[in-house]
Amino acid sequence: MNDRAPAPGGLALIESLVNTLDIETGADSLDTADGRDAFGLAVEDVAAAKELREALRAACLAHGGHAGHGVAPDGAGALDRLLAHAPLLVGVDEAGTATLRPADPAALASRVAAAIAAAVAEGTWLRLKACEAEDCRWAYYDRSPAGRSRWCTMAVCGSRAKMRAYRARRTG
Repeated sequence: MNDRAPAPGGLALIESLVNTLDIETGADSLDTADGRDAFGLAVEDVAAAKELREALRAACLAHGGHAGHGVAPDGAGALDRLLAHAPLLVGVDEAGTATLRPADPAALASRVAAAIAAAVAEGTWLRLKACEAEDCRWAYYDRSPAGRSRWCTMAVCGSRAKMRAYRARRTG
């Protein structure tokens, strides 16, 4: 949907998970074998992955200042609850560098929890946002200097929003 570079590090996993649903068309790649394979999901794991996806979308909307706009009201609580069952382990390498890693690398929630923990430590977590457009909500990584991007792409969602605002001013 957007022309932005993928999010850095583990945030790319979260970005790609959130972007498995095209809100405008309703197409959900988690419903296909290719989409499930991309995340290592069995058919019985799809419902939990969709719940995790929507909780992550709510967090991304909150990062852009849009909490509660067209998403489940308990998005943060849902994400907290889902990640509570995703244990992480501390690993230390020969150089003494500590990292968090999933206790179960096959579990999507554990991989997401490790990615969030790493992004928080790097200071990048709050830059993963969801598009302000209600018919989009695509996840993107905000690389703008001030961290104030509002849309996944200015060429589509930003232009539509600005045109709607223009028309509202002309008729109002």
